Amino acid sequence: MYYKRQGLPEVDEIVLCKVTKIYPNSVFVDLQEYGENGIIHISEVSPGRIRNLRDFVSVDRQIVCKVLRVDAVNHHIDLSLRRVNTTQRQQKLDEIKQELKSELLIKNISKKLNKSVEQLYAEISKKVFKEYSHLYLCFHDVIDNPHLLEKLGIEKSLAIELEEAIIEKFKPKKIILKATVSLQTYDPNGVEKLKTTLTAIEKISQTTTINYLGGGHYQLTIEDTDYKEAEKKLKQIEAIIEAFQDKLSTGSIEREKTEN
Repeated sequence: MYYKRQGLPEVDEIVLCKVTKIYPNSVFVDLQEYGENGIIHISEVSPGRIRNLRDFVSVDRQIVCKVLRVDAVNHHIDLSLRRVNTTQRQQKLDEIKQELKSELLIKNISKKLNKSVEQLYAEISKKVFKEYSHLYLCFHDVIDNPHLLEKLGIEKSLAIELEEAIIEKFKPKKIILKATVSLQTYDPNGVEKLKTTLTAIEKISQTTTINYLGGGHYQLTIEDTDYKEAEKKLKQIEAIIEAFQDKLSTGSIEREKTEN
């Protein structure tokens, strides 16, 4: 990992560490983002009594810790493993994963341009880190902001190469939910009732479409970049179809999921 932060971490900061040594009452680690050393006392490894620290950690294992104390004069950093909750751990690991993905993208471009990866990383990060704390945050913004890299001061030809690679690697995956909707009614105002129901379905979102197939059947398509959001829209449509039903009207939805 090329990413390094300047200075020392702050108290309560969540950091990625690598175990270097294990003693009977403490664990020594390297803080991967800072290039500093830290220590975890046995009482901060796990709640309850610990007989053997090696049941919880091992040398070279990467762990997510919380900073408890920082002695800036002696560069002494006390850490806790047990005070990191599941959400904090996952968020940190996701952050590191995204940053490594960004570094790999730069590595691939360095081969294409026949440049040293260290040299290219330094060239890009020097510009990006003036505005962003991480490369991946900048790269995500590039998706919706063409020429952002040039605005940050990156040379045009390199910015173009980067932008093409970023769009290919970081563009959100499109989720497509498809379903067949069947609506039938014998209501005297059936035409108006159908029209109202179909309009309500289309208004769920701009990426929700419904097309007539014939015989009271309709093709429903929902597009989104978030599967949970797409599912939420589908449930809203199911509620609309349920409201359509009465003694004179029937409605159903049969779904099929595909991802592009």
